[in-house]
Amino acid sequence: MSDAVSVGAPAPLPAQTRRRAPRTLFAAAAVGALLVLLPLALTVWRAASFGIDDAVDLLYRPLVGELLANTLLITVSATLAAAVVGTAAAWFIERTRLPGRRLWAVLMAAPLAMPAFVSSYAWVSLSLDLQDFGGALLVITSGYFPLVYLPVAAALRGMDPALEESARVLGCGRWETFVRVVLPQLRPALLGGMLLVALGVLSEFGAFQLLRFRTFTTEIYAEYRTSFDGGGASMLACVLIVLCLIVLAVEFRVRGTARYERLDRGARRAAKRYELGAWRWLVAGGFAVVSIATLGVPLGMIGYWLTQESSAAVTPADVSPELLLNTTLTSLEYGLVAALLATVLALPLALLLVRFPGRVATLLERTVFLAQGVPGIVIALAIVSLAVHALEPLYQSTTLLIIAYAILFLPLALVSVRAALAQAQPRLEDTARALGLDWLQTCLRVMLPLAGPGLGAAAAMVFISVVTELNATLLLSPIDTHTLATQVWSDTSQLAFAAAAPYAALLTGLSLFASGLLFLLLGRSALLGERSN
Repeated sequence: MSDAVSVGAPAPLPAQTRRRAPRTLFAAAAVGALLVLLPLALTVWRAASFGIDDAVDLLYRPLVGELLANTLLITVSATLAAAVVGTAAAWFIERTRLPGRRLWAVLMAAPLAMPAFVSSYAWVSLSLDLQDFGGALLVITSGYFPLVYLPVAAALRGMDPALEESARVLGCGRWETFVRVVLPQLRPALLGGMLLVALGVLSEFGAFQLLRFRTFTTEIYAEYRTSFDGGGASMLACVLIVLCLIVLAVEFRVRGTARYERLDRGARRAAKRYELGAWRWLVAGGFAVVSIATLGVPLGMIGYWLTQESSAAVTPADVSPELLLNTTLTSLEYGLVAALLATVLALPLALLLVRFPGRVATLLERTVFLAQGVPGIVIALAIVSLAVHALEPLYQSTTLLIIAYAILFLPLALVSVRAALAQAQPRLEDTARALGLDWLQTCLRVMLPLAGPGLGAAAAMVFISVVTELNATLLLSPIDTHTLATQVWSDTSQLAFAAAAPYAALLTGLSLFASGLLFLLLGRSALLGERSN
């Protein structure tokens, strides 16, 4: 049968899609999903093995009620605050003639490179009075609002300006146009960003611990420290898992099934920018306040404590140059190795999703993304329990810690790797197969070189996350092993602010450098994708 296709006929599916995926690819893709599923299943199993009476006694306590109230209060408040700040920032930058808007666009995204517990260190060292709900709301909103700003800004850039123009012609003012036309179009991006903020707040530990604000994550850690491998921490972890699942369900319900894509295929044109008039400097001042709160105070306080003697802190402590060097090298080592492992684990599953889609591939993908919706402290605690009962030689080993990092951040790697592989033209793979290469050789010699920048972006994302990770590192790191993140946490917990400053400065510098590299790689990946198309 001829492979020729008549003009106007639909293009045939790529050869890889028509063929069945190799069994070895299925097996390799399943490894990451199984690694994610194991600690979650163990958490549920340990909680289920708890006696009914013991479970009731544990959960029906005034403390649990306080934890639930605090967790819900900070999650709802921070999510709404981040939604307001992120959406307002995106609209002013993308839809108005704001003075210095390009600078503000960079500054609004930059807080993603500032770990929340480093911001907590800065604010607590500025004033111990911030160790309450107000301080927690300030720090969490400052660190998480870019998760709303970035997708909303992208959605505003992609909107058809004709919608707003039509509303203005029909007599709608700026505010009415925004509420009735723009905001509904932003719904997927806004809700998606709010979902990420809510899950991030539910998972946050370091910032709340330093701010002395008790939530489920801080109590799970305290329960673990008190009873080590007791089942109480697993029970509280299951409550936290249920809260995360409720957030996911609410977001899915509110988002609905409406479609928002553009139907036209014409040339994209920029939307009209509104004049702010006398309000422009007031709005610019608002952006300056946000930038000072999110970047100015953390960087300023780090710089301040770097210039102070140890005796100036509440608790004096000396900084050992040897310890500073060791913690930096350890953080770099963990970040690089974990980034490599997570990217390697994501590769076969991404290839399966892109070239051999099906129910099994989708099931494996959704299993992996469970790690994104479950707090890191829950996964870390389950891995501790697993090591104690079944993998004792690996307990408090570097190997187990690296595996934990890979489990936690596998979803981040999968997103970038899948996008990178999707940009590779299927016909290039068909040509390679026609020349006699098998599927593995085709991947190594054709797909991976094309997807190189995207793979680098995936590794950079995981590296940033690992270097700033705190939960798993505290629970699983080998004895007498410290990272930049744990040293900042340890010194700040003891109010040794001057001692924590060098570690906070190096941690922030590494995060900012890796973030810059990430944006560079993402831009290069997009450029290669355009050229291949």
